[in-house]
This record gives sequence, structure tokens and C-alpha cells, in this order.
Amino acid sequence: MKYISTRGEAAPLSFEDVVLTGLAPDGGLYVPETLPKFSQEEIASWAGLSYQDLAFKVIAPFVAGEVPDADLKKIIDDSYATFRHTAIAPMVQTAHNEWILELFQGPTLAFKDFALQFLGNLLDYVLKKRDQKVVVMGATSGDTGSAAIEGCRHCDNIDIFILHPHNRVSDVQRRQMTTVLENNVHNIALGGNFDDCQNMVKASFGDQSFLPEGRQLVAVNSINWARIMAQIVYYFYAALALGAPARAVSFSVPTGNFGDIFAGYLAKQMGLPIDQLVIATNANDILHRCISDNDHSKKELIHSLSPSMDIMVSSNFERLLFDLYGREGASIKQLMEDFKSGSMTLSDAALVKARELFSSYRVGDEETIEVIRDVFENTEYLLDPHTAIGVEAARKTRRRQDIPMICLSTAHPAKFPEAVRKAGQDQDPALPHHMTDLFDREERFEVLEKDLQTVQQHIAGNVRA
Repeated sequence: MKYISTRGEAAPLSFEDVVLTGLAPDGGLYVPETLPKFSQEEIASWAGLSYQDLAFKVIAPFVAGEVPDADLKKIIDDSYATFRHTAIAPMVQTAHNEWILELFQGPTLAFKDFALQFLGNLLDYVLKKRDQKVVVMGATSGDTGSAAIEGCRHCDNIDIFILHPHNRVSDVQRRQMTTVLENNVHNIALGGNFDDCQNMVKASFGDQSFLPEGRQLVAVNSINWARIMAQIVYYFYAALALGAPARAVSFSVPTGNFGDIFAGYLAKQMGLPIDQLVIATNANDILHRCISDNDHSKKELIHSLSPSMDIMVSSNFERLLFDLYGREGASIKQLMEDFKSGSMTLSDAALVKARELFSSYRVGDEETIEVIRDVFENTEYLLDPHTAIGVEAARKTRRRQDIPMICLSTAHPAKFPEAVRKAGQDQDPALPHHMTDLFDREERFEVLEKDLQTVQQHIAGNVRA
């Protein structure tokens, strides 16, 4: 299995090299040269498999033997051994044929654990095999950072630096990152928003000369292919639980960076019978505007009650565009140049394809609060604000009531007490047992200006010998 860049100018790479590379040298994102396809009979044979066994079935074709099967199985088993629920990704019913897929049962209470526990173990395996040390640099709008830190904190060959927008993540999200005191973990609170953090990461990957000799950057953001690959699994798991492939299912996905729903799109291309994929956005609605009005223009970022989706530059959208434009790298390169200036316009053919593949809907803060309140009053089930956006988008765009609608629950409500209180809850939702002392733990982080050189000097000065 070879991996190619969405911009068409970088040499193809092997699986292990792609995991360690992140962005391609031409600025593009790596995707498989060909996508594995599963027959309906093969998918049906997976019914009843544990999450771990199913993950091996889905992931193995992408690895193509570069990691021996026994080692890959161990990496997968170790990655999900830290989850609190034995089903790994359980589902709860909240209305007729409406289901919540709980993706917050991992150690940091967010869906990012599915990919980042796996990626951390995979990196540890590959780096030990190669006797190589790397620097992980990532940006987070709230959940990626803590999940990446949790995945990498025990890795001897990794120094990890995570940038988050100062005072723009929830207190729980911040403390999940800043109370991890291992000497290979470094948190940077950047004066700016998430897109500023992400732009610094991209610029640093483009020119890594600031690093000490012998070091390279590795991405943990969803630009890293291994993250997308790991997320494909739970689409198959949820669909099989509700009768696929004999029965089609639909998914509603709260998304800012497009990685989570892109994994759902890949699952569909690989043979999973998905009827509808709903892009659910908050007020930072560039993805909804693109699908509904062909308006993919940058606007001022709004600080919302769903901060993990406060994103205006959806990096993984480029991977979808690559397919929409017939995998023509030159077209994608031009589109990305246009977007760098502020906006881009999809061709008529690409827009038609996008609308065939996706529905979309925008949900503001007031609607989010109403949905949290409504679902709790009717079911006594408490949604976090991101999940509430997915539920509302599903209800507003749903085409068929006879097809199960699965709403991805991307985080535990305890991470977002402000939204929960505004929805009428008398008390903040309780943190799980392993986090009850979170607000008593010591914090450690650096507040830095929005200046690339300052950030890079800080990183270079803190890389262990």
C-alpha cells in the first residue's frame, strides 16, 4: 500500500513513513493510492466481533503487512485497554430510530482517544524499531491536545509540544493537558485562536530547520493519516450493531476539522451501506456554507459553547476535495492557493458530488442549549454541546425515519459545564472517577505570544538530548 499527496507533487510513501511524515513536502495531505473495499458478505461476517477484533479487520489492509499481524493486534489491544466501557463504543437510544454513539469512553473523555491511543502506541512501536527520536507538535481546539498527550506521555522517543488558544478552551480541557507533568510533555497557551495555533504547526512542518540536528516533526493532528484510519472503525462497529450490511444506516457528525466525518465517508467508499452523512457545524459554519451555498470563505472566528469546533480552516476537507476533483493534484493545489487568499469556489461538478455525499446544518449556541435541555427532559440523558449539535442537525436534515440515525457523541458533558448549566442543570456533570481530583492537580504550561519564532525557539530549547 502506497500513500500519495493530495497536491500531486510528493513522492509516494509507505505506511510507516506516512505515519512519521505528517504533511507532504508539497503541502498536501497523504491518502491511500487505492482504498480497500469490503464485500457485503465480508462485512456481514464481522457481526459480533469485539471492537478490537473489528479494528484489526479494518486497519490491516492499510498497513499491508508493514507491521506484522501479531504486533498490529497487540498495538490495537493495548490502545483500547485504557477505555472505561468494555464495549469501547457503546450506543444509547434517545428517540425513535435515533442513537447516540458514545465516543467518550477513553481516558480523556473525547472521541480523539480512539485515534490517539492507537497513534501513540503505533509511534512507540515504529520509533523503537528504527531507534529514532522525534518531536510531536500539535494544535488543539480542546480535545486533541489531551488525547495526544495521553497517547505519547509514556513514549521515551517522543517530546510532545501542544499549542492551545489561551483562555479559549474549557477549564477541564486545559487541565487535562496542563496537569500531565512528564518531562517529555510541553503545553503552550498561545495568544490567538485555534487557526493561529494550526497555522504555526503547518508553518513549522514546512520548515523544520529550527529543530536540533537529527530530529523531525511528527503530526498528531488529523493531518496524520493513521488518525483518520483508526476512526473508520467505529462507523463499521456502530452500523454492524444495528443490522448492517443488511440494513443501511445514517450518521450525523459534529465536525470542525472534517477529519471525523471524512472517516465516515471512507467507510462508505469501502463498502459500508451509509444512506446519509450529516455535517453538523456550530456558528463557525464554513463547511455548511460550502455545501449549501458554495461559500468556502474565511470569516471571523466566533468563540462558542462548543469550542472544539471553533475552527475556520478545516484541514481534512482537502482530502475530500482530492476525490471530488478526480484526484487531480494540480486542481487541489490551485484551490488551496485560492483559499489562502480568503476563499475558494468549488466547480459545479464538485459541488454536485459533495451534495450527493453530504447533508449539512448549522446550529448556534441557543439551539444547542435547547437541544441539551430537550433531550434531558425526554430521556434523562445528558448531551455535551458538540453532540447536541449533531442531534439537532440530524433531526433537521433527516430524510428517512426507517433508517437508523446514529449521532456521534464526541465528548463527555463534564468537559463543558458552562453549556450544561445554561441548559438548566443545577449541578455540573460529575467527572469520572479517575478524574475527580483534576482541579487539585498541579498545572504546568507556558503562555507565549502569537509569534512563530518565539514558539519555535521555545520548542528547540526544550527538546531532550
